[in-house]
Amino acid sequence: MTFPSTALIGESFVGQGPNAAHTNIVLGRRGGPVEGAWTTALASPSAGYAPFVTVVRPSVPVKPFTLFVNKAEAVGELHQQATWGSAQAGLAAGVSDAVAHGLIPAQDVEELLIIAAVWVNPQVDDLDESFRNQRTAAFQAIRAAVESLPGIEEILDIAASGPSNPFYTPSAEQLAASAPGADRG
Repeated sequence: MTFPSTALIGESFVGQGPNAAHTNIVLGRRGGPVEGAWTTALASPSAGYAPFVTVVRPSVPVKPFTLFVNKAEAVGELHQQATWGSAQAGLAAGVSDAVAHGLIPAQDVEELLIIAAVWVNPQVDDLDESFRNQRTAAFQAIRAAVESLPGIEEILDIAASGPSNPFYTPSAEQLAASAPGADRG
């Protein structure tokens, strides 16, 4: 498989509670728009948000080169350990798993870049669970990007029963009242 020059986008949410992982990835070729975004993000840290190159171990970057972008400011000792430690390690393992399983062809790793926006809950309380969830979320987000998952039929089928996320699920009444064409009198 040869990757297209355009960007691929994937998302995955794994786990429950404060140790859940939510990962968005953008995967693309060097020399394309992903490279511009990758280098700009790396060179543009802001207070509490410092994108960094994901490593398997110090001085051993994961390949494809992967930029870890934290979605929550790392505050408090355990949250910082989870962000820079367990979530980063999980991301590195998930990317490596994607290469090992052929989702990303090994021969293409030098030509590809990944931007990973990673949510680590400030209330995280288990570094091992954080690692496991992030590893799975990274792998699944890459799989979703590479395989264009979910398909539109699946999305529309799920949407018919209403959107839901860990922070909000509308009631059946709210769904009906907010639907296109509903009488909002």
